[in-house]
Amino acid sequence: MKLVLFQDRDGGEIRPGLLTLRGVVDIAGAIRGPAGRTPADTMNGIVDGFAAMREDLARLEEEGAAIPPDGVRLHPPLPRPGKILCCIGNYWEHRERDPRPLNMFLKNPDAVIGPGDTVVLPDMTEPWVFHHEAELALVIKGPAKGVRRQDWREAVFGYTCLIDVSARGEGRSTWRARSWMGKSFDTFAPLGPCIVTADEIADPNDLDVRFRVCGQLRHDYNTGDMEHPVPELVAWASAIMTLNSGDVIGCGTNHEGLGPLQDGDRAEIEIAGIGRLEVDVADPLKRSWERGVYMGRDSTHPDNPDPQDPSYR
Repeated sequence: MKLVLFQDRDGGEIRPGLLTLRGVVDIAGAIRGPAGRTPADTMNGIVDGFAAMREDLARLEEEGAAIPPDGVRLHPPLPRPGKILCCIGNYWEHRERDPRPLNMFLKNPDAVIGPGDTVVLPDMTEPWVFHHEAELALVIKGPAKGVRRQDWREAVFGYTCLIDVSARGEGRSTWRARSWMGKSFDTFAPLGPCIVTADEIADPNDLDVRFRVCGQLRHDYNTGDMEHPVPELVAWASAIMTLNSGDVIGCGTNHEGLGPLQDGDRAEIEIAGIGRLEVDVADPLKRSWERGVYMGRDSTHPDNPDPQDPSYR
């Protein structure tokens, strides 16, 4: 199933639904839980109570009245995750080398936006460039703590698309002396368009990820290229902290095709089996960078550093 949060095109309350080939099916009446919760709480309640609702939702998916796509506005399926954990790198990128240690950082949950929303580049001159990073994201079913690798499926409710927008300093060094604050500006975490339940994805480490800017293909890779596959990510993160329902783990990105986002861009991430998320980009300062596909190396700066260098994040 593909779970969404949506609103009628002419407004009204945000409601849970199922994204189908026929359109969006309203499932608000089938949700079991207290009324008056926020959309974020509603989706977390679906994650927690999905087993009990599954039969009713499956019937609605097949038989429920569907609203045509042009009659709804989709919102991020997780408007404010409790945590967004993002892998650092985590792709081989066609290199023969020793694997890098697994590592993650926390990204601001308030940075989440959804389909059709706008990434707004900050009105400050210090971040030198703003990059797109297209990622598969895990949606957690918790509480999950100390999950063994072989039990990883017990902690994964489903999957969605994440664009990890990143502000970086001149010379490609991480902004603010390697702080992760450059990842956490408002609007820097486009998420969606839906949550695909885990049963719909046979192997999360065999999905094609594509990312386009104004129609130009930038990222194009398969998640089988992860240095540390999904079971390891779940086990490692849950060994450190309790993962709760609605938490998100971004699986990292293949930096081949990395490039800038700038004013007026239309950015699109698409992951096989999940769907396509499109967002716009606006920059109050109207900055611009050379457009192009930067295969394997970041050519947005004359220093042209190698993404495989340990300082590249």
